[in-house]
Amino acid sequence: MKTALIGLAITLFSASQVYAALKTQTVIYKQDDAIMQGYLTYDDSFTGKRPGIVVFPEWWGLNDYPKMRADMLAKLGYVAFAADVYGDGLVAKDSKEAGALATKYKDDRELLRDRARAALATLKTLPNVDPSKLAAIGYCFGGTAALELARSGADLKAVVSFHGGLNTPTPQDARNIKAQILVLHGADDPVVTPEEVAGFEKEMQQAAVKYEVIKYPGAVHSFTNPASKGDIPGVKYNAEADAKSWQAMKDFFDKTL
Repeated sequence: MKTALIGLAITLFSASQVYAALKTQTVIYKQDDAIMQGYLTYDDSFTGKRPGIVVFPEWWGLNDYPKMRADMLAKLGYVAFAADVYGDGLVAKDSKEAGALATKYKDDRELLRDRARAALATLKTLPNVDPSKLAAIGYCFGGTAALELARSGADLKAVVSFHGGLNTPTPQDARNIKAQILVLHGADDPVVTPEEVAGFEKEMQQAAVKYEVIKYPGAVHSFTNPASKGDIPGVKYNAEADAKSWQAMKDFFDKTL
């Protein structure tokens, strides 16, 4: 993999914006010849180096939702970087396009890993990030990306998947995982089936990875996203599961970062 950074020095696509104590920037970075437009956010009231967290979006791409989650992490004191997996800031216009975009990367896990590693490498170089305290979170398709990043052997302390895809064509790569893993899963999710969850748990156990799976009764796929109104069968927001899963992530990061 050839990963190049265009300054962070990185070339900034837009000027820094200040909202309360948050500073946000669109950061241009590369994976091979592909150009990505990531979203960086941090609270400048915190001083010194701090843990950095990559946020991997749902199958829609880097829309407002992952940016909102990144801002929430920044308010907790982390440096958060929402990754642009598809490149060029592409956001799917509908579920059909989102499915096609996500399938390309699900079918080519090495490419998905390369895109994920490029985002992590970008975050790692930022001057206010402690490179010894890195983590990744992901939502739905982004959960798959975060887990594949861990399976690639990335130097991560922690990985959190929110209603993410858990399967992989290379379960033997779990032996490369350095991070602790937290999976936050809708107990009634018809997309990520009980069989898939069981397969993931077997994968983790065989590789002796420290992990936990928390299941939320009544929650289905995409339970953290208020925009999931149930228009797609089996995909709906659940406020209780959303709040509990975010708290579980916060507690997990308190222990691991």
